[in-house]
Amino acid sequence: MKQVKLFFLFVFCFYVSGLKAQVIDVKQKAKDDAVYHANKDIDQGIEKGLNSIENGVKGLFKKKKSTEADTKTKDGKQEVPPENKTQEAVKETKPGTDTNPGLAAYSQFDFTPGQKVIFFDDFSQDNKGDFPALWFSDGSGEVVTMNNYPGKWLNITAKGCYFPERDLQTTENFTVEFDMIFPAERFNVLFYLVSGNVKNPGEGGAIPGKAGVRTEITNHAINYSGYADGVFTLDGGKDDNLAFGKIVHFSYWVQKQRLRIYVNEKKEIDVPRIMPAGYKFNILRFEVGDEDKPFISNFRVAAGAPDTRNKLITEGKLVTYGIYFDVNSDKVKPESYGTLKEIAGVLNEVPDVKVKIFGHTDSDGDDAKNMDLSKRRAASVKAELAKTFGVKAERLETDGMGETKPVAPNDTPANKALNRRVEFIKL
Repeated sequence: MKQVKLFFLFVFCFYVSGLKAQVIDVKQKAKDDAVYHANKDIDQGIEKGLNSIENGVKGLFKKKKSTEADTKTKDGKQEVPPENKTQEAVKETKPGTDTNPGLAAYSQFDFTPGQKVIFFDDFSQDNKGDFPALWFSDGSGEVVTMNNYPGKWLNITAKGCYFPERDLQTTENFTVEFDMIFPAERFNVLFYLVSGNVKNPGEGGAIPGKAGVRTEITNHAINYSGYADGVFTLDGGKDDNLAFGKIVHFSYWVQKQRLRIYVNEKKEIDVPRIMPAGYKFNILRFEVGDEDKPFISNFRVAAGAPDTRNKLITEGKLVTYGIYFDVNSDKVKPESYGTLKEIAGVLNEVPDVKVKIFGHTDSDGDDAKNMDLSKRRAASVKAELAKTFGVKAERLETDGMGETKPVAPNDTPANKALNRRVEFIKL
């Protein structure tokens, strides 16, 4: 047996010597990043091999299975090396891994989105590989599908400015939401709320338009600066460690001069007087540098503060767009917490009122499946109101209308977003 182990050890040493020879040979030719990463992978292979011999010669010959096991995280998911995350992310796979935290994790989340949808884009109408039709840029990007995440995403691939190519016509009260995935551990992305007629993407540099707010999103902080007529008027920030390789949900809530910024379930910024008074913010613009290549999806702009009590109790009908679900799923997304909490508050204040909850979908997909999905979504809303917010279940009835009651043509992402809604009817 000792002779067999010595033989295996001899074979391994011979194998490692060959790898070291490759490393030296490749490093002499390394002139660009691609070769550098190839070297890095080889070095990691050597290090894993040397670590394995300490655990016994037997472990050396598990090969592929052992290597995959070594790269798994504690929760059993396969870890992708940071330098390969972008390449892995754009592989087309089935919608899969659910990384959303539970609704309870958002217990301090008081964000409620505007009710009138001004603009929405999930890039569903765009072909993979194309730059999205509703956006403009002096850089470049393409629509891709993500590994383990549903839907389509805009992958920004070059330094530049990126914004919806239209006047957004916001009001003094409006909300902005979007999902982002940062493929690298370090990142720095700028997002602007701009007032003015900016004809060129880079016009104005750090202070585009007549006035606005500049927010800087980095891996370790979120910073903000207000400006008007070319002069910065207020700035500040909040330290936060933002994850890379995962979906991060951003929510901006403007109420006159007040700005609140939420990152996932946490309210990170709340500044009472940062939005310059007397301006209309009609351009929302991303800026990225040479190294930053984020993914963006579910970009939603909506106006108007919800009037939940009046709509539900006085008028007898409340239509909400603030209850979110994943694509083809009846699971309530956690960023719906603020909307559900507000509705539950009204219902619990008036305990004799009963309501019927209706789910609605857009026209994508099979009619029968959409009908079933809308019923299941209504039932999920009832379950969350009862379980999480204490509304008595016997006061809540549910039904679904599928795609049979559209309020807009199903011809654009924004109109489809209007048709995907939840209605509460007072009984």
